[in-house]
Amino acid sequence: MSVLSDLVNLDLSDFTDKVIAEYIWIGGSGMDLRSKARTLCGPVSDPSDVPKWSYDGSSTGQASGEDSEVILYPQAIFRDPFRRGNNILVLCDAYTAAGEPIPTNKRDAAAKIFSHPDVAAEVPWYGIEQEYNLLQKDVKWPIGWPIGGFPGPQGPYYCGVGADKAFGRDISEAHYKACLYAGINISGINGEVMPGQWEFQVGPSVGISAGDEMWVARYILERITEIAGVVLCFDPKPIQGDWSVACADINYSTKSMRDDGGIKVIRKAIEKLKLRHKEHIAAYREGNKRRLNGQHETNDINTFSWGVANRCASVRVGRDTEKKGKGYFEDRRLPSNMDPYVATAMIAETTILWKP
Repeated sequence: MSVLSDLVNLDLSDFTDKVIAEYIWIGGSGMDLRSKARTLCGPVSDPSDVPKWSYDGSSTGQASGEDSEVILYPQAIFRDPFRRGNNILVLCDAYTAAGEPIPTNKRDAAAKIFSHPDVAAEVPWYGIEQEYNLLQKDVKWPIGWPIGGFPGPQGPYYCGVGADKAFGRDISEAHYKACLYAGINISGINGEVMPGQWEFQVGPSVGISAGDEMWVARYILERITEIAGVVLCFDPKPIQGDWSVACADINYSTKSMRDDGGIKVIRKAIEKLKLRHKEHIAAYREGNKRRLNGQHETNDINTFSWGVANRCASVRVGRDTEKKGKGYFEDRRLPSNMDPYVATAMIAETTILWKP
């Protein structure tokens, strides 16, 4: 095994100028990440210099067998924390041979919104709080939990320290450093309320880059849990009963919100979100009804509310924002399995472009 490990970690930089590019894309379920590698002739720093590629969409639920070729368009490049050196991760979106985005390509529509002059002028910032659960591979039960049983009640686990409280810290720490190495704007990690549950935060990131960075951060986490033999779970309510839900809250601001007097802009934006509450809930992905049950720091799915420092509301405004009269707010309606392209673009479209 040591020889195999040595070969996997072999540094090629002293022997060849060629680099390995790992192409990453989103599969047919909208949550399954796929990837494959190819050799490039030399170091690359811009996605426009990475060649397009194709894959068999009939094997990912994205095309029929009679016309299965789907084309990958490179959109963003990150350093590869697994192969290192000059090797790269290449985030792609998917198109037909005629150049039309396939139905599961949510990036294309989001990019159009973020390139709108009115949206670009507002320089929308996003900070996404991604919660996830770690499951034992063979039994699909949270790590640290007795098989077929339950740990002690919630309370000691949130940001907890100790072998009886923090389960999976090595995975969370490895992910943190791997994302920093890759060039992802990851801003922190912490243990969450349910044992075996963790969170990482990406941002502040501007526009489409928030979705790009979140998807690659998810990919890196999936690879790390693969190595660790642990199953990564983004289900918004993985364990029924009095156990915490899993969310992906989005902290959001525009230039007008960050400028003096921005609190007025924030209030107007929240009112717009209230008017389109049902549309946002419908777009924020399935499974959210099990999470937004009015318990565990959530509002009921059919109710919209907002408040200062209120973690049970649909939208929370921080005390610092209220005090300064400018800043950001947090949309707390999003499940852990949301699509960051859909969610970030919809928030921008509603608060900047939409006219009630």
